Amino acid sequence: MLDNGSTMGESKPWMKGSGKPGPVMLIIGTLIGVALWWTVYSQLIPFSEAVTALFPVERHSHTGEAIAFFFYDVPKVLMLLTLIVFAMGVVRSWFSPEKTRALLSGKREGVGNVMSACLGILTPFCSCSAVPLFIGFVSAGVPLGVTFSFLIAAPMVNEVALILLVGLVGWNVALTYLFFGLGVAILAGWVIGKLKLEGWLQDWVQEIHSGANAPSAVEAEKLTLYDRYKLGFEAVRDILSKVWIWIIIGIALGALIHGYVPEDMMVDIMGADAWWSVPAAVVMGVPLYTNAAGVIPIVEALLGKGAALGTVLAFMMSVIALSLPEMLILRQVLTLRLIAVFIAVVSSGILAVGFLFNAIF
Repeated sequence: MLDNGSTMGESKPWMKGSGKPGPVMLIIGTLIGVALWWTVYSQLIPFSEAVTALFPVERHSHTGEAIAFFFYDVPKVLMLLTLIVFAMGVVRSWFSPEKTRALLSGKREGVGNVMSACLGILTPFCSCSAVPLFIGFVSAGVPLGVTFSFLIAAPMVNEVALILLVGLVGWNVALTYLFFGLGVAILAGWVIGKLKLEGWLQDWVQEIHSGANAPSAVEAEKLTLYDRYKLGFEAVRDILSKVWIWIIIGIALGALIHGYVPEDMMVDIMGADAWWSVPAAVVMGVPLYTNAAGVIPIVEALLGKGAALGTVLAFMMSVIALSLPEMLILRQVLTLRLIAVFIAVVSSGILAVGFLFNAIF
């Protein structure tokens, strides 16, 4: 029995109450907050350069590159995660678990894979920067396979990579790379979706994905804008508290790799046109970490040394879609079994692209 609605108010913190900011004030506050967020985000590069300058190292030394990378990527990924998880938490408040599953499951899943992969092209994220949106999708109840299509496409196929590839190898190769990259993202996400591996998410992610703590359809209709914002902040608190330390550790590892990339050794090993060059390129690419723009100079060097085009593109795809720091961060969201499936499916697609490019060009 309810006592004048008090029990409902205590057990359901999203229910309407009194003395809360009105919609107009919340919207104004949101616009101010977004403007402040963008102002800080736009200054991350100068911030990282200023912090690096405080260290007694040469800016363009290996150590200087690693320090600058760390102090740029850590706040970038944490800011993206905060913004995206908050936005997804607010949006999710309009959709009960039943409504979300009805909207995004079944026959719509293939369409969702295509749409999320295409969205990945428009988001210039490296693999670690794509993880926050991946977490946001999962928390909103989006099918797992659809979220993986985005996670693969975002770092692997984006406008930066395409523009740089056009200048390096021409439009025909760049467009072929675009279609093959999209194909890998769509097909890999579709396969993972069909395997029904939601049970291989971490337990706390399964609870979010299943909507166990989300308002029901009836409650969702009664929420005020303040209540929805509160749910967004609660989502940020819950998710950040679980993954922030692993984001920092993963990016620290990525910074060390980024600053000490053994380019000469890679050129020597992959410069030869041999049957094993494609799988070797994929294996060598996984431990490294950079974005599409950062890997292009290595791609150019490899091509200049006579490496086959398919081998080089397979290396590029593995570096930016299967990086070790990304896996370290994803480990807090996915079980080892699901990470293994993700790596196996994506690696298979990358190998196919490498061999096909070597046969075509």
